Amino acid sequence: MNWFFLQVTNPATTATADTLHKAATPGAQGEHVMNVMDLLANGGPLMIPLGLLFVLAVFFFFERLIAIRKASKIDPNFMYIIRDNIFSGNVSAARSLAKNTPNPVARIIDKGLQRIGKPIEAIEKSMENVGKLEVYKMERNLSVLSLVYGIAPMFGFLGTIFGMLQLFYNINASGEFTPAQIAGGIYTKMITSASGLIIGLLAYVGYNFLNAQIDKTVNRMEAASAEFIDILQEPTR
Repeated sequence: MNWFFLQVTNPATTATADTLHKAATPGAQGEHVMNVMDLLANGGPLMIPLGLLFVLAVFFFFERLIAIRKASKIDPNFMYIIRDNIFSGNVSAARSLAKNTPNPVARIIDKGLQRIGKPIEAIEKSMENVGKLEVYKMERNLSVLSLVYGIAPMFGFLGTIFGMLQLFYNINASGEFTPAQIAGGIYTKMITSASGLIIGLLAYVGYNFLNAQIDKTVNRMEAASAEFIDILQEPTR
């Protein structure tokens, strides 16, 4: 009877001991851990253009972010000083302030100050033209982000298609395949699709975030322009 229980419990005891031994051995679990760098290396040659697209997206996102934040910095007292100078008849001081203030609002106001004495419609048109140029400056290079979020997923799918073609070609040529080989080939080739989608998603989010920041700055420019026109018309009311 003792011998029977020993025979029954011994395999379980051995299995438990082996499990504990594997859990305690760091290298035993290594083959089940996904190494990101190894996965990216297995993505194939199309991972190179995907990497370049990612670098472009990151570079131009931060380049535009810095430029837009610099353009959006507006002194809240700027228009009050302009108003006081215009009411006191000191237009030259107002122009000097506008020229020495490096942001789109100041450049728009400076153009309006240059046109003082002309019809309001002409002043508004001149300021509007300057505003369009300032918006163009802020939107410059945003097309790179839109290009990245448009073509990065396509590169990813293309890499997956090439990988699947290669996988099935090898199976057809050798005539030997196992489920493990097929699964391994598929998941490594799907790396390009995942990478392309992630890069495209990041570029899309960055593009829309920057556009939202530009819209906020444009609203400030429009508000300043409207306030300037009101200042010019106020003495005649």
